[in-house]
Amino acid sequence: MIFAFKIGFLEVGWVDLIDISLVAVLLYQVYKLIRGSLAVNIFLGILALYLIYLIVRAAQMELLATILGQFMGVGVLAMIILFQPEIRKFLLLIGRTTEINRDSIFRGITNWHPEPHDDFDVHELIEAVKSLKATRTGALIVFSRDIELKFYAETGDPIDAKVNKRLLLSIFNKNSPLHDGAIIIYKGRIKAARCVLPVSENDHLPPHFGLRHRSAIGMSETTDTLLLVVSEETGRLILSRNGKYIRGLRLKQVEQKILEYLHNEEPKDWETIPTEGELEPHEAKAD
Repeated sequence: MIFAFKIGFLEVGWVDLIDISLVAVLLYQVYKLIRGSLAVNIFLGILALYLIYLIVRAAQMELLATILGQFMGVGVLAMIILFQPEIRKFLLLIGRTTEINRDSIFRGITNWHPEPHDDFDVHELIEAVKSLKATRTGALIVFSRDIELKFYAETGDPIDAKVNKRLLLSIFNKNSPLHDGAIIIYKGRIKAARCVLPVSENDHLPPHFGLRHRSAIGMSETTDTLLLVVSEETGRLILSRNGKYIRGLRLKQVEQKILEYLHNEEPKDWETIPTEGELEPHEAKAD
């Protein structure tokens, strides 16, 4: 026997309650995705147009109802075109979550771990970061463990060269045409430079975070990557992972976390990294 109760002339059951709850969650997630952007105004405009259509049809205004009905008929296609960036971000988030869960289940069953990137000389990179930090030269570096990130690499200039200190310093030199943007490192090689990354829309980021920092956090929100930022204003190092960030790290700590990521050893302390305000003073020591 299916439990049901009546509200007025409506009969509501458990299935209906679950259905309404799922729709509410979905609408809330859509709101979180588009809030603060132009998409909110577009969505409200489409909703208002649909309500007008319902009123006009109920009032039996045939001519106006027919005209508005033509818009409603292509409403799905129009929404796909208008909300293309938001839909793409939503699908990326779903795909990323599914991929992480699938890999976790597979590794748990087979006790399999990916081969470490032994061909990646992290010391060359750390030496370059040390020089960039000392000269306060801005830099944005993407580390990808399993995915080549072709979509993002194609937004920049292909390089496909082995990581070394002199090349990194040349790329991020302020007079270099490649310094503006990110470099992508995959399997020990710099795949591309001057790459464009998605910008985070997190409202809780510090107001002094610039485009470089927001791009790092935005990239970590939508892909399974590790991001390293060298601040141009202060020379401080910032790491971003899974939409979280940590700063004030020493070079040895940065090297350790890069190796942990490449060897698929997820550190537990990423779960407690704050996403608002400053770190504690003891966490912000300079190198």
